[in-house]
Amino acid sequence: MLPTYTQGVDQESFFRRYLVQDGAIRQLEIIGEAVKNLSRELRIRYTSVPWQDIAGTRDKLIHQYFGVDLEKVWLMVQDDLPVLKADVIQILQDLQSGDTDT
Repeated sequence: MLPTYTQGVDQESFFRRYLVQDGAIRQLEIIGEAVKNLSRELRIRYTSVPWQDIAGTRDKLIHQYFGVDLEKVWLMVQDDLPVLKADVIQILQDLQSGDTDT
């Protein structure tokens, strides 16, 4: 899971540590690929989650042959992923409880 790669890592350390960068980027790619495989119904049901942006980020990371914007990666890890994690936890709770009203 992504926090394992970045736990206890500040921005300066992130920019210096290639393995941490590679781990974070790979996990973002996996998240984006997973999003692409979610059912259309689930993505429609949870429109507050930026599914298309997440999948698009995966595409950009995979096909960025001459370098990835590490500043953007850092901001995603720090700002976007905690929100996505909360969304995913809520979705899983809804699915487990059979809640279909969300």
